[in-house]
Amino acid sequence: MRQLVNAYMRMGLVPLILIALVLGVLIGGVSNNIGMSLGVLGDVFVGALKAVAPILVFALVLSAVAGFKSSSDAKVRPVMLLYVVGTFSAALTAVLASFAFPIELVGLTDIQAVEQSAPQSLRDVLKNLLMNLVANPITALSNANYLGILTWSVLIGLGLRYATETTKTVVHDISNAVSAVVKWIVAIAPFGILGLVSKTVAETGLDGLASYAKLLMILVGAMLFIALVVNPIIVFIKTRKNPYPLVIACLRESGVTAFFTRSSAANIPVNMNLAKKLGLNEDTYSLTIPLGATINMAGAAITINILTLAAVHTLGVEVSFFQALLLAIVGAVSACGASGVAGGSLLLIPLACGLFNISNDIAMQVVAIGFIIGVVQDSAETALNSSTDVLFTAACDPKYAHKS
Repeated sequence: MRQLVNAYMRMGLVPLILIALVLGVLIGGVSNNIGMSLGVLGDVFVGALKAVAPILVFALVLSAVAGFKSSSDAKVRPVMLLYVVGTFSAALTAVLASFAFPIELVGLTDIQAVEQSAPQSLRDVLKNLLMNLVANPITALSNANYLGILTWSVLIGLGLRYATETTKTVVHDISNAVSAVVKWIVAIAPFGILGLVSKTVAETGLDGLASYAKLLMILVGAMLFIALVVNPIIVFIKTRKNPYPLVIACLRESGVTAFFTRSSAANIPVNMNLAKKLGLNEDTYSLTIPLGATINMAGAAITINILTLAAVHTLGVEVSFFQALLLAIVGAVSACGASGVAGGSLLLIPLACGLFNISNDIAMQVVAIGFIIGVVQDSAETALNSSTDVLFTAACDPKYAHKS
């Protein structure tokens, strides 16, 4: 058994998901009964995600806030500002793209039980938001109230900043343990995707997968727009130089590697070498690049917002401009808490869905769809996130700015 597990892990997640996609299409197309029966694998996978996601968000945010150490190096602050501007720009771009190209997801179940309209007045929106923020922390965890989870994890984390280093280490270790559980669940994603795809094809034919392809096109298109249009504009405003040589260099030497590793953390050494090659200040990039791997998440902001609004369009929820703007803000903030594991940003979608009264059951089905398209989506997301770390660090570095 151990040899089988080791062989399974050696194959890698991406090839296994591709195999699961092909098998799911074939099985669902050949036999409706078998396809529907295999749907239980998808149900188990989604159930596991539903169970661990609230704990993951709580542990990650708690650990990050408790262990945060502010830097006195003023050179880091401009880079942090660009990280914030870039991530919010990505979130806003995702919202606009979703309204310009609305998508309805195929295969969501129990949508009739969902409240089909968001709160209509600004007062209702703010009241619901505030009540969710101050919900009982135990109730928030059990009911997957992500706004409440976020509130209490930040507050408790702030309190723990005055705790001993031993206590902070324990909190960090617990966060790592929960992240490890998420990695184990993600490792069985091919089986879950096999069940989800075979069930979708058995129920809807290939039309369901066509809607997923359109969703993927919107996601990748928004990420390319940020990488090739918005980020160059930000860099030009900062440096007053032609940004594209730097943009292309970062995409070529950092983005391509990140696309295949699908991990911003794993790409840190690549980014360090690129920063050294560009002649940047080591005291600056030794801080900004590791921080960027954690909080500079433009690609994650796009994923969270587009998938959330796809669920909104599917359920027929009417969204005002204020709610769309609020989603962009929440999406940008949520992206900064994205887990370091592959597909980590998907687990924060329920937090954004909570703004529109979308139940956790529906939100986690959207997360499962995200895993189906994640072979490309997560790779493109990581490439954007990681390459931008070096891009913004270079844009704020005086050594680069003074080069001809």
